[in-house]
Amino acid sequence: MNDKSKAKYAVPALDKGLDILEFLALNNAPCTQSEIASGISRTPNEVYRVLVGLEKRGYLVRSLESGRYCLSLKLYNLSRSISPMDNVLQSALPHMEDLAVNSGQSCHLSMLYQSQAMVVVQARSKSPMHLSIAEGALFTLSSSSAGKVLLSNSNDEVRQMLIEHDETYSAYENECHQLLNELDLIKEQGYLVQNNPLIAGVHDFSVLIGKPNAKLIAALTISSFDSALNTSSNKQCVIDELKSTAQKITSLLAR
Repeated sequence: MNDKSKAKYAVPALDKGLDILEFLALNNAPCTQSEIASGISRTPNEVYRVLVGLEKRGYLVRSLESGRYCLSLKLYNLSRSISPMDNVLQSALPHMEDLAVNSGQSCHLSMLYQSQAMVVVQARSKSPMHLSIAEGALFTLSSSSAGKVLLSNSNDEVRQMLIEHDETYSAYENECHQLLNELDLIKEQGYLVQNNPLIAGVHDFSVLIGKPNAKLIAALTISSFDSALNTSSNKQCVIDELKSTAQKITSLLAR
């Protein structure tokens, strides 16, 4: 869109309102009208009517004592009502808890976040000894099992963009080529088993939740002490249980 088109479709009041909401969202403390105006490069008179409108609609709360404005919870509540992540969590957690009980192993679900794999929810095992992965933990896509599963099942454009953000591979053509071959194999077999890159004596098992190349995908992972995996049949059991759980969750997301 050229500059003339932008000017034609501009909505100044809307722009001011969005600027105010974004400014307050990035500030940790309530702000006065003057501080808000200065923060978005406007005059106090320019933002006054917009502040009144946002307060009236419930997006802002104004302190009677100080006159300072802060965001209400309205935006948060609106975001929760449309969040695809909430749908994933609601569908996944009951089945993840069943998996943790049946396998005796904790499991966690990861999604893409800022070119990394972020653990968004965990189901803990009731066993006396088990591995626990903190919710909110971030892992490198090209080394973690969940990250590789997410990379391998992302569409080509997203995959390439994510790899370019990984300094380990963006500058080295040979390493990048090896990674792409590995990702193709992971996508073909539908799962990944590998040594944990951070903890010795631990194996990671990851499978896909969702459909390959879909806009919304996740990785379901069990990280297990090697001592709990004495035979290949035990490893295969973990893979089979992960696949079964992932299929159940995926079927719920498709409804």
